[in-house]
Amino acid sequence: MLRAALAEDLGEHGDVTSQATIHEAAQANAVIVARAGGCVAGLAAALRVFQIVDESVRTDACVSLGTMVEARSELASIKGPARSILAAERVALNVLGHLSGVATATRALVDAVEGTGATIVDTRKTTPGLRLLEKMAVRAGGGDNHRMGLSNAILIKDNHIQAVGSAAQAVRRARAHVGDTMKVEVEIESLAGLEAVIEAGADIVMLDNMDPDTMRAAVRQADGRCVLEASGGITLETVRAVAETGVDLISVGWITHSAPALDVALDFVVDLDP
Repeated sequence: MLRAALAEDLGEHGDVTSQATIHEAAQANAVIVARAGGCVAGLAAALRVFQIVDESVRTDACVSLGTMVEARSELASIKGPARSILAAERVALNVLGHLSGVATATRALVDAVEGTGATIVDTRKTTPGLRLLEKMAVRAGGGDNHRMGLSNAILIKDNHIQAVGSAAQAVRRARAHVGDTMKVEVEIESLAGLEAVIEAGADIVMLDNMDPDTMRAAVRQADGRCVLEASGGITLETVRAVAETGVDLISVGWITHSAPALDVALDFVVDLDP
């Protein structure tokens, strides 16, 4: 992924601006800094970019995965050929800023539900090709991962139910197919179907776009017989109320597909002349 991103940025002729303005022998020391406070994720991947461009570049991380930093914190130091550092800069910062944004958004939600017993989890709404890194960033922010992909767990959603005829029937078919080798989760949109899917063998029931009062009623009705997951339209402003209903999991898609990037920058700290 990193090599593909570099190829996209450098194109056929490389960094023509640096080639035109900076002596090929110029060496530089640089630092990556956070311009805003947040939770750091993706630093190892970002630093790898510099060494893909030029193995002679030396990097040193100043913080570890999941560290909360304040604005103006130094995240890493970099030393090597100035042209190489600049060729890698944008891809490295894009990776670091995006993944730290995911971790920061996750941390805000995790902090908001502290003490409730609810766990913040991600979804499959990830950037194509970046799922492993984005899900790593969710964990760095204190959240947990839902299934990694379609092959990891069964999740019966509205279109599956439409094709089969009922949620309970879909659960029974899934349970017969996988036995006890895999978790079976099913999505329901009202309390009317809860008892049937529990009796059919669902391990997890997703409460889709339900209001807190309905979720609270679902928790009472399930009475610990399955894991309950809240999903749909959950924001930082509403997540505490959802958690206080007693649900076990709260899945949030926007932490991977729409989290604002953390503002990070690379600054040279020495003169560029060779």
